Order: sequence, then C-alpha cells, then structure tokens
Amino acid sequence: MKNGKTPTATTTMEKIVSLAKRRGFIFPSSEIYGGLNSCWDYGPLGVELKNNVKQAWWQRMIRQREDMVGQDASILMHPRVWEASGHLAGFTDPLVDCKECKQRFRADHLTTNVCPECGGELTEARNFNLMFKTFMGPVEDQAAVVYLRPETAQGIFVNFANVLTTTRKKLPFGVGQIGKSFRNEITPGNFTFRTREFEQMEIEYFVKPGDDEECYRHWVEVRYNWYQELGINPDRLRLRPHNPEELAHYAKACIDIEYYFPMGWSELEGIANRTDFDLKRHTEYSGNKLDYFDQETNEHYIPYVIEPSAGADRATLAFLVDAYHEEPDKDETRVVLRFHPEIAPIKVAVLPLSRKEPLQSMAKEISGELRRYWNTEYDDAKSIGRRYRRQDEVGTPFCVTVDFQSPEDRTVTVRERDTMAQTRIAVDELVAYLREKLG
Repeated sequence: MKNGKTPTATTTMEKIVSLAKRRGFIFPSSEIYGGLNSCWDYGPLGVELKNNVKQAWWQRMIRQREDMVGQDASILMHPRVWEASGHLAGFTDPLVDCKECKQRFRADHLTTNVCPECGGELTEARNFNLMFKTFMGPVEDQAAVVYLRPETAQGIFVNFANVLTTTRKKLPFGVGQIGKSFRNEITPGNFTFRTREFEQMEIEYFVKPGDDEECYRHWVEVRYNWYQELGINPDRLRLRPHNPEELAHYAKACIDIEYYFPMGWSELEGIANRTDFDLKRHTEYSGNKLDYFDQETNEHYIPYVIEPSAGADRATLAFLVDAYHEEPDKDETRVVLRFHPEIAPIKVAVLPLSRKEPLQSMAKEISGELRRYWNTEYDDAKSIGRRYRRQDEVGTPFCVTVDFQSPEDRTVTVRERDTMAQTRIAVDELVAYLREKLG
C-alpha cells in the first residue's frame, strides 16, 4: 500500500471535462437553460461506464461473498431517523459570506477572514445544515417535513432486524447498498468529484465487539485492492488515516483511500469503525431492540459496524482520469482511454472497411452476434484510421475489422486497443477469442 512521494499529474481536469462532453460521457445538467451548478448528466457512454463500476462493486462485494447481502432502501425516510443519527443537530458546515461580492464559502476551508475572490471582508461563521428539506403531502407545514437522505447508511441500520430475521445470517455479516444521496454543499466543484446529488456504494458490516479491529483492517485491504484490480495505477493511490481530532463523533477509527486527481490527493472512499453508535441510537429513538443473540455464547449484544463507504461518481471519475493517456502518433497526438475491460463502456466495435456489400451485411451480422454477449458498437463512418482513433478515445478494448477478404474466407482482423496489435481470426472463433480476452 503506497504512501510515498506525490506522483506527476498525467492530465488536467479541463481535458477530462472536454473529452467527457465531446464523447458523450458527461454533460452539464439542463445545459440548454444555462446549466445548474454542480449538477451533471451521464451520457450514453457515461452511464455505461458508471453502471459497469457499480456492477463491478456489487459483483465483488455482494455476490461473491457468502457473508454479504444487498438491499435498496427508500430515499425518503421518517424524520426521526435523522434525529437519531445526529444529522438534524450536527450535520452542518460553518458558512461565511463576503460582504462585498456576496459569495459564500466554508469557513474551515479558509485561512484568513478575507474573501478569496475579491479580497472583501467576510461575515462571522454560522452553521449551515446540509440536508435538503421538502414536504410530504399537499400541506407544507412542520408536520409534513421530510428530508432527502444525506447518506444511504441509515437505511441499512433501520433494517438491521428485518435483514437479520429474513436471511438468518450469523455474525459477522454485512449489508450493501448502492443509491442516491443528497447534500446541500456550500462549495461543490471539481467536475463530478463534489456534487449535491451523488451516488454511494456503501457497506455496513456487523461484527462482534472485540473482533472489530481485525475486521476493520480486512476491509481496508479489500477495498484498496478493488481499485487496483480494476486497473487503477497503485502509484496514484494512498491510505490516509484520520487523526484523532478529525474523527467523526461516532468513529473509533477511519481511513481514507485517496486518489491523485488533477487537483491533487483527494478522498475516494472512507472506511470507518462506527462502533455500536448507530444501532444504539436507533434502539433508543425507536424503542425497538436492534441487538444480536449469539447462540454460541448465549448472550445478547449490539454489534459493532465497519463501514466501507465509496462514491460511485468519484470512482467513475477516478477510473476516467486514470485511463486517460496521450501519446505521439506521427504528426498528431493519440488519445486513448485504457479502461480495464470489465468497466469499459463499449467492449467491441465492428468496423466494415467499406459500406458496400457484402461487407456491410457481414459486419452487421457479426455485430448482432457479439451484441448478445457484450456492449458492441457498429461504425462505418469515415476512414478506418479515424474510426480506430475514435474507439481508442472512448476506451474500446477491441475493434473487429471486416475487410474485402472477410467474405471469401470468413475471417476478420481483431485490433487490440493498447498495443494496436492486429490478429486474424475466423468468424466462428471470434466469440471464444473475445471471451478469453474480455472475460
């Protein structure tokens, strides 16, 4: 686990934003109306990439583990949930206003009482609650107030007894969830890194008190390795333990997995030892026992919780940044996204050398067959060289070229993205060849 010197930046956020817009990964939300600050829409390639990231998380963290189950809790929850969790009273950031330009800033991100934009004087700091408030039903009064959840974790805690009863799991076991959360951030920014609407991939792993520290170390290793397994450069990952003074009030320990984004080292995921805080609080506020009966020791106790909490949007951005490469190509620059095949938005592109028959019909036949197994794109526009570059720029691992020899001997050329090596393959063997490469 590397924690060494700072790596060299390989690209800029401006290049990533430009590529994302140009190639259909991410668009500004409501762009025809001027956009909405910190809100983004995932385009045709972006939604595939993000879905692949979420699927890779779900497959490894939930389906491949006997000690894990999944759930999908409601975004809207009883307001008492947020009272019990401490969000109503303590989920705040210190806010200051500039008296001159009227901009707002987080006080804990500033080092002086001077506006960083215009040099004007700032107001005294005041607490600002980060939860989005709305009303349920036709009457907008205090009794109808509900909140958009600021995290998915509480939905797992309040369902602890339900999951325990229906799955008959024994400790240790965990519950995972992928879902939207909302935080009214004062200063969102850095593209999709910090937004007001975001998607979390969270696990609450329940353990016997006393076994929590070993389990905590296990999950740090599991989650750190997950990013590398999917292609993240280990030199651009590091672990940063929280100092005692920055620990959340409920945490016994916490460590951040950080990635070296274009703006520097920033949190990708946090793994926390939340002790028994949450289940105790919900027991107190709901009046329902959320404990565990250990048949081996014949005792009741409230489990401790280890929480690996990842952001689907941040992970997607990290994979996009890490995959971005530029290399010389004669008089031009070749841009290639070296995605791990598992998360690449498009797995295979089928490219007929000409739009004339019988090449076009053969290419469409091959494309239709491959689409049964992988997300496949058919492209017959412009020169073959331009089409290769277009697929490189969106991270397609393999291109299948149907040329004038193909109808005669039923063979095609398979081009590999990273090496640009080309291999002649019989059409009947194409699926097996690609399955070996793509998994």
